[in-house]
Amino acid sequence: MDFGAALLFPFQWLVSAIMVGLHDALSTTGLPPAGGWTWTLSIIGLVLVIRAALIPVSLKQIKAQRRMRQLQPDLKKLQEKYNGKTDPLSRQAMAQEQMALYRKHGTNPFSACLPLLVQVPFFFALFTVLSGIPTAAAKGQGIGAMSHEQAVQFDESSIFGVPLSASALHGTAGDGNVVGAWILSIVMILAMTSAQFITQKHIMARNMTADAAAGPFIRQQKAVLHALPIVFGAGGIIFPIGALIYWTTTNLWTMVQQFVLDPRSPRVAG
Repeated sequence: MDFGAALLFPFQWLVSAIMVGLHDALSTTGLPPAGGWTWTLSIIGLVLVIRAALIPVSLKQIKAQRRMRQLQPDLKKLQEKYNGKTDPLSRQAMAQEQMALYRKHGTNPFSACLPLLVQVPFFFALFTVLSGIPTAAAKGQGIGAMSHEQAVQFDESSIFGVPLSASALHGTAGDGNVVGAWILSIVMILAMTSAQFITQKHIMARNMTADAAAGPFIRQQKAVLHALPIVFGAGGIIFPIGALIYWTTTNLWTMVQQFVLDPRSPRVAG
């Protein structure tokens, strides 16, 4: 096991343990253990568990976003102060004054990205678990906290005739699943990128001052607004259907969370 695999293993075990626990609980209610919708609900439940645990972090993120916008007028003045000065001393002085502004406002450019960064290892863990299930099932092995029997159940489960372990680029040829995998993948990619776009637009619209609208932070946010849907859209065709279910659900959660929590705070006066 290399260093990267060893680093990811605890997340793989935790993700698969939560998913298996939810699957077993759902099975006791009468849902078929090998049913695709049973496993789909388990993945959705995994999102709910992780995102509920991240609510305190998300609240800090919303406050950080607001503070970043509030300091944009000061950052703009700082940039104007050092405009045209490219010597090392000026660049160092500007960086020091910038850090002082971040400390004054109790924020930094990376705090608004914290919930996304925290989720990254969980998503990659789920991606590797779901991608490895067909191999584990074929070799008579389990994966993470998932037993061999459960790996076989998941590998054989499907929704709308598409295996949860399939992807748009790796649908099962010869039985119609290639077309089904592409259709289902595209629908979920559109859903998750739309939710992400709406969320980002909402974040940019809230607490916006006239000075902030022309500031570098907002320009960066606009670039991210248009870049992320392209990145996730392109990457989505290699994600297993189960991973797309996870990411679509978490993006929808983020969108609803922003609309529920952020309007409670008044806009910053322009």
